[in-house]
Amino acid sequence: MTSSSVPLPRPELPAKPRHVHLTAIAGVGMASLAGMLRAAGMHVTGSDQGIYPPMSTLIEDLGIPVMEGFRPENLEPRPDLVVVGNAMSRGNPEVEAMLASGIPYCSMPEALMRFFMRERRRAVIVGTHGKTTSSALLAWILYETGQDPSFMIGGSCKNFEHNFRLGRGDWFVAEGDEYDTAFFDKGPKFLHYDPDVTLLTAVEFDHADIYRDLAHVKSAFVALLRGMREHAQVIASADFPEVQAVLTESGCRATLFGTHRQADWTVEDVTDTGSTTRFTIVTPERRRFAAVSRVPGIMNAVNALGAAAAATTVGVQMEAIVEAIATFRGVRRRQEIVGEGGGVTLVDDFAHHPTAVGATLTALRERYAGRRLWTLFEPRSNTTRRRIFQQAFIDALAAADRVTVAGVHRAEQLAEHERLSTTQIVAELGARGVPAETCEDADEICALVAREARPGDVVVMMSNGSFGGLGQKLTAALALEVPAS
Repeated sequence: MTSSSVPLPRPELPAKPRHVHLTAIAGVGMASLAGMLRAAGMHVTGSDQGIYPPMSTLIEDLGIPVMEGFRPENLEPRPDLVVVGNAMSRGNPEVEAMLASGIPYCSMPEALMRFFMRERRRAVIVGTHGKTTSSALLAWILYETGQDPSFMIGGSCKNFEHNFRLGRGDWFVAEGDEYDTAFFDKGPKFLHYDPDVTLLTAVEFDHADIYRDLAHVKSAFVALLRGMREHAQVIASADFPEVQAVLTESGCRATLFGTHRQADWTVEDVTDTGSTTRFTIVTPERRRFAAVSRVPGIMNAVNALGAAAAATTVGVQMEAIVEAIATFRGVRRRQEIVGEGGGVTLVDDFAHHPTAVGATLTALRERYAGRRLWTLFEPRSNTTRRRIFQQAFIDALAAADRVTVAGVHRAEQLAEHERLSTTQIVAELGARGVPAETCEDADEICALVAREARPGDVVVMMSNGSFGGLGQKLTAALALEVPAS
């Protein structure tokens, strides 16, 4: 057997495994699945390397033993089932030992569907942007209105202890990822979930490491919609042209939401008070509901609109939906204040696509009107590291008052002509009157900000990774107070 072959057929999966081992357990979805399996009474172990908060904290809180590194010995004693994270590939010693020993194995979405989603009605939130916040908000609406939902969300929702929950109600809310499933299943994760309700938030090019181009991305969403059962419902954004293209190609009818005048559900009169976002939800029947949200920006008002539309399909009344929106506290690492002091506010954000970067900076500009907005940007994701969005990132970052760009993560893995040029970003921002500089790592950025931050600054970190622990380093260097959880 070569290192690129996969033995077929795969071993039959056990109906009721007692011991489940998760490889690459510290991924957001994998750690959440581990918690759910443990809550269901299974013995759970895991392995990973270089893990960091919040997933490392979650796994520790759950009391799940995690072995550092990937080794054949991690499969002793022999588990009944191995769940393989999509970060794993052939040639990994733990993967090869699993295959050689004949241990049954599956992917994260397979396990989620098999053990938790199959017997429930399923609301699946998909899209290039906004799906984590929308998933968390929909789960909160259902929880607050007595639906007792189960859920798994790709981020830490501040309204719940964990980003997963096993409820007794009919509904399971899942964030559906378009990224590939596993080394033995290169299709999108969301194809495993067979939704009763699909909320489609956006379609744009992303994940340049696995998708060739925008048409390839669209084909994944088309496959999802074409595979839906006849009476399943689709709620889709009217604000992204490629969403309409996907609907047309799939032949799928949908309820539309957004700011576009042709939407069935619309949001109007969006204003920021400095502490809340106020807006009006207009239903397809043209009923109007005044809403208030703690999270900033029109993008989050639209996320709330989509969640509201989805919640009504479950039978929740609009008055109760609006009340739940008002108490939604948001998701960690989405415009999250992580430190304040000396007139400086430190914000952490996961944005790693130019559309999300631009929308986040616009939202923060409205929330902190009149204050200097200093953006610290790490090109870390597989899309961000590439030149594909070179100009788009320049345009998005130009919304800041000052920009500091870190070195491209693992730059050596990309040829120079493929790699995002941080020097070009800095040069073009400077030509537009936006002061900008490059710093190679988190320590250098921390020293710069510690020297030059001034009262009134809003410093926003943008990275889809740990950013070298920059948040903790800046909190210490600036003597910031950490807000209560």
